[in-house]
Amino acid sequence: MAMSETLDFKPGLEGVVAVETEIAEPDREGGALRYRGVDIEELVGNVAYENVWGLLVDGSLEPGMPEPEAYEPSRLTGNAPSDLQAETARMSAVWGLGKVVDISDEQARDDLGRLSAEMMAIVARSARVADGRQDSVSDDVVAAGATAAEKFLLRWRGVADPAHVTAIDTYWICTAEHGLNASTFTARIAASTGADAGAAMSAAVGTLSGPLHGGAPAHVIPMIDEAAAMGDADRYVAELLERGDRIMGFGHRVYRAEDPRARLLRRTAEELGSPRFETAKALEEAALAGLQERHPERVLATNVEYWAAVVLDVADISSKLTPAMFACARVAGWSAHIIEQKQVARLIRPSARYAGPGPRSLASLQ
Repeated sequence: MAMSETLDFKPGLEGVVAVETEIAEPDREGGALRYRGVDIEELVGNVAYENVWGLLVDGSLEPGMPEPEAYEPSRLTGNAPSDLQAETARMSAVWGLGKVVDISDEQARDDLGRLSAEMMAIVARSARVADGRQDSVSDDVVAAGATAAEKFLLRWRGVADPAHVTAIDTYWICTAEHGLNASTFTARIAASTGADAGAAMSAAVGTLSGPLHGGAPAHVIPMIDEAAAMGDADRYVAELLERGDRIMGFGHRVYRAEDPRARLLRRTAEELGSPRFETAKALEEAALAGLQERHPERVLATNVEYWAAVVLDVADISSKLTPAMFACARVAGWSAHIIEQKQVARLIRPSARYAGPGPRSLASLQ
């Protein structure tokens, strides 16, 4: 039997187990997410993001993610996702990072810590450029921040509203890691070749330029505002479904129950007094009812993107910055997976099933 006949093919590799991991456990049926066994419900509000980075990467809250060091980007454009990808790759050369195949696990961890901290600083500095500011906030002002989220805002805006700090810290913790998604798989593929940590992280950032991974929150706020303008969430949803339009922020390829991150972010949006909370809640209820009526055969619950958009809006995060904010959150998960893949020490090389023309001559093409 030919090889092409023996290989099962699943578009998008859905359901195919490609790696074993000890990093995170999305509970498909129970609607929970655990980082190395710890439920994120226990983490949010009790520890800061930088300690969650430590939990995911080191298996310990301490020492956590390091502080960013002195580094001068080449030229920031204000397009944070592009700036982040370019500068992350550039840091490999500037810092002389070794290939992960040639360095110890400890050195790889240190390289990833340096990269993670600096990647957050680059996003903050790029966001400042996007705001029309060419100056930098002094190190003394940034150092006054108590957490990575507060320092991020200080580096960006020079001030850090406590509600904004809470919004960003909660968002980052909720989205720090989520198994083998597109960006994480990309990071692991790069690491499996033995590439340096900067190349693997930059490759992961590149996946966020597409709207299907980490970009959905950008579409949620306009939808909420349209529902508010209509003044009738039920009618708004009914018209969307009638046109066959997608309702952003509902359904997930992993969870059959409610996305636990959505639950945490919903609560955060309410506690922080989001001006869009009431409309968002009404739209959520209308969407869940409408989707259940149309698709009773499957669960289409609220996912992380819906309430992430509302929480980021509390902190005045623009839709253009959303992919870079997601990257800031995911540096923890990417770092942990790069180290884990390094320890596997095996090139990721799936097979492809040929489905093209049979043998034919050159003459048949002329």
